[in-house]
Amino acid sequence: MSEGGATPLGSSTVYGMPVLGSRKIALDELHARPFPLVEAPRALVQLAFMNEGNLAKDRETLAELSSRVGASLPDQSTPLHGLTFEQGDLHREKHTEFFTYLWCAPLDPETGNPVGLDPFKHGFIPPGPIVSGIRLDVVTWTEESAQSYIDRFDPVSRCHSLVEDGMADIITDFRQDSDGLTRIVILDRGLTPIRLGALAQRLLEIETYRTLALLSIPMTQQLGPHLREIEKRLAAITDEMRQSARRNSEELLSSLTDLSATLEADTASSLYRFGASRAYYEIVEERLTALGETFVPGCYRWRSFLHRRIAPAMRTCRSIEERQANLSDKLARATTLLRSWIDVQLERQNSDLLASMNNRARLQLRLQQTVEGLSVAAISYYVIGLLSYLIKGLPGYHDIVSPELVISALVPVVLLAIWWTVRRIRNSHSDPGLPDRRDRT
Repeated sequence: MSEGGATPLGSSTVYGMPVLGSRKIALDELHARPFPLVEAPRALVQLAFMNEGNLAKDRETLAELSSRVGASLPDQSTPLHGLTFEQGDLHREKHTEFFTYLWCAPLDPETGNPVGLDPFKHGFIPPGPIVSGIRLDVVTWTEESAQSYIDRFDPVSRCHSLVEDGMADIITDFRQDSDGLTRIVILDRGLTPIRLGALAQRLLEIETYRTLALLSIPMTQQLGPHLREIEKRLAAITDEMRQSARRNSEELLSSLTDLSATLEADTASSLYRFGASRAYYEIVEERLTALGETFVPGCYRWRSFLHRRIAPAMRTCRSIEERQANLSDKLARATTLLRSWIDVQLERQNSDLLASMNNRARLQLRLQQTVEGLSVAAISYYVIGLLSYLIKGLPGYHDIVSPELVISALVPVVLLAIWWTVRRIRNSHSDPGLPDRRDRT
């Protein structure tokens, strides 16, 4: 406890009471990416690298930079890491699919170059392919400096706006210089270091995220011909279904399955990229809105220039997604219709099979009945034979009645008894779940 009973900063308790385990993460997130404090003249160089799922390269880069300045290796769990690099500062920030390395150094007003050794030009190990490179100069506004910097940009695409209630000019043409960097200039008219740092970070984010948002353009160019081919094949299959679906249902179903697999593979490959582009575009829109630009005669505003070029690309992405969804629905409906026809065919075949099985059962029943009749006759014959031997063998019985007469009288009795016995045996072995013979007939 500190003096006066106050809870120390970073304490895991509040008034001695335990806190939720994720509370610290929620609190730290608010301060995870603080605005840099920037004072003119200052140069900021930011490079954004795609991580491509390989974090080992980032660790190798940080290890090389740390050993160069004699600093310890950073904790890989932290998204932000800073190094003091000669007269400037180097900051690494980790994002979902990319890293940013930001070098901030004083700007030499005479040469117009950053003071000190550029860390990106002397043994720097890139952690991945570069997706964005930005050079942002912060200089104090004067009539001479303003005109000097304005003349450096292409008048065809020059964007110049007043921001921060007229306290700063922001200028760029979104073109790359000889080093492959997008040049941006802030002409400071009296902003505080925190406001100037927030403005600088906002401009860096606009340029970085607008580049990331447009990474989906190559994918739309690749998926467009695929979708047209799938649409053509689907139209041909549905036309064939209309003409001869019942004759070629299995072949048509196989073709529809192949189309569905191809479409789902394309959709899966583009799902993340299109979703990320939408998220990046929303960030760009938020940052442009936060600028609060004031129009400068003869120049584009940042918002109008970027919106005119990024918005159509985003509409193209949405169009591709909608076409994929519509094609998926059409393929599903066509497959359902074709399967219904196949099910009808299977039911018809099953019905024919059941009818054939019923006919076969009926023939077997008739054969069984015939065998039963023959068995009754045969058994009766042997029983009457045995009875005749027995009657004829009785002593003195011949004087009372003729054996032939007795045997003749026993014939119908034996036949009836044998028939009744055979029927009882058959009924005792029959399936109780099957209908009676009279019901079947």
